[in-house]
Amino acid sequence: MTPFTRRNVLIGAIAAAGAAAVAPSLVAPAHAARPSGVALVRNRLTLPSGIATGDVTADSGVLWSRASGPGRLVASLLAVDDGGSPLRGGRAFRRVLRGTRASEATDFTSKINARDLPAGTRFALTMHFEDPEGHAGETARGSFSTAPGTGTLRSGRAPRRQSFVWSGDTAGQGWGINEEIGGMRGYAAMLATKPDFFIHSGDTIYADGPIAAQVTEPDGQIWRNLVTEEVSKVAETLDEYRGRHRYNLMDRNVRAMYAQVPVIAQWDDHETTNNWYPGEILTDSRYTERRVDVLAARGRQAWQEYQPIAQLSDGSTGFEPARIYRKISRGPQLDIFCLDMRTFKDPNTDGKETNLTHILGEEQARWLIREVSKSKATWKVISADLPLGIIVPDGPVNQESLANRDAGAPLGKELEIAGVLSAFKRNRVKNVVWLTADVHYCAAHHYSPARAAFQDFDPFWEFVAGPINAGTFGPSAMDGTFGPEVAFYKAGAYANQSPRNGESQYFGHVDLGEDDVFTVSLRNANGTVLWSKNLHPER
Repeated sequence: MTPFTRRNVLIGAIAAAGAAAVAPSLVAPAHAARPSGVALVRNRLTLPSGIATGDVTADSGVLWSRASGPGRLVASLLAVDDGGSPLRGGRAFRRVLRGTRASEATDFTSKINARDLPAGTRFALTMHFEDPEGHAGETARGSFSTAPGTGTLRSGRAPRRQSFVWSGDTAGQGWGINEEIGGMRGYAAMLATKPDFFIHSGDTIYADGPIAAQVTEPDGQIWRNLVTEEVSKVAETLDEYRGRHRYNLMDRNVRAMYAQVPVIAQWDDHETTNNWYPGEILTDSRYTERRVDVLAARGRQAWQEYQPIAQLSDGSTGFEPARIYRKISRGPQLDIFCLDMRTFKDPNTDGKETNLTHILGEEQARWLIREVSKSKATWKVISADLPLGIIVPDGPVNQESLANRDAGAPLGKELEIAGVLSAFKRNRVKNVVWLTADVHYCAAHHYSPARAAFQDFDPFWEFVAGPINAGTFGPSAMDGTFGPEVAFYKAGAYANQSPRNGESQYFGHVDLGEDDVFTVSLRNANGTVLWSKNLHPER
């Protein structure tokens, strides 16, 4: 007997609706010949999670979608002007690309690694799936722009300015999709700024946070969530992790954003479970599988399937060939260096070891020093999934990030970051900015050796944003090892405030002008600018 679940009810309702949609005149008796002019009624493949693009550079990008059943992804790219009209003559560009096959093995997700694209070009994008018989399904439309190149744009204009947004923490603390308030409205506020790309700085899902149908807020208002079977408990199985990603893509604001704005995705802890590290064994009674390495492998696979991050041409979703830490070049002005501060992390301790412990791991730390040092871009943005100077506790003693409550010389994980900062100074690297999320409030921090116990580094800024749809917390205490000064912060009115009014949800915006001035602003989910700063490049 088939178990009675929400999913089966939904499937049955969809099937019934589909049957009702078939016109009686097309349903012929079994013995009757089919009229020659009437086509077979087919179930067209649909796009239940929309479309997305990601990791877009001056000449490449990843195209992503998910089908309702087995099929092959097909994408059409057309170069257009700012008004959406096709470019003509020597500037014309049109290409049809086919991706990996969508099957149960990938939860019917598929990607296309689009290469050899012209720089500084806007593309109109259409995507659909072909079923095994070659019949085209539902079509979705979007757009994206490649980064400026070293010369003029395909439109004939000089290299234009570019802008981007960043945030983190989606559907956390039980605050999910509330359609009564318009869903995840922070994504609509980010889209309204018309950014060239979006950095999701981690906690793309909250696999460890069940979402209930309703939550009573402190003032008595009822927050009503859209719910699915997979979000009703902590994720443990591969399908439960996948279901968390499917859930976020049910929000119309998220789908609209991802169709128009390329994402650069990172992961942090909640893609697996809170504050995890390799080798950890959980004591949380909600879990039947308590080996974090097992859970992380499932969480990794689901994350890899659902994020528009490059993978091998053979369709493999292994993490090392398509690792999380990577460089995304956005033209002569800007390089983005995405970190992975989770996969290679040593256990959470009080952080006061006299020997170096890892938050990046030796290989990633060497990669970061090498790639940032040789970057020719004016600005080097390091996108970190954990902050540098904010104290982020994991219980009464242990620390989740690298700050250890000790304002003295670097210890433990601080030693690894100290080595990175010293190498940047030694290699005369200029114009480095750190961006992050994670702590559920927004802030601007300036780090200087003049205020620090450790002094072998050049001053730099760190900007914090988020959450974009989760509970608010903070502000948190700072660790003085690297000499941070809090130039600005804004937090919610109380711990775990809901996203209802948008005022306690935050994202960052960067406008990079043709004069190379790096203008950063911190904004709330209503689009209000709370604080801004112009950074002028050092030459």
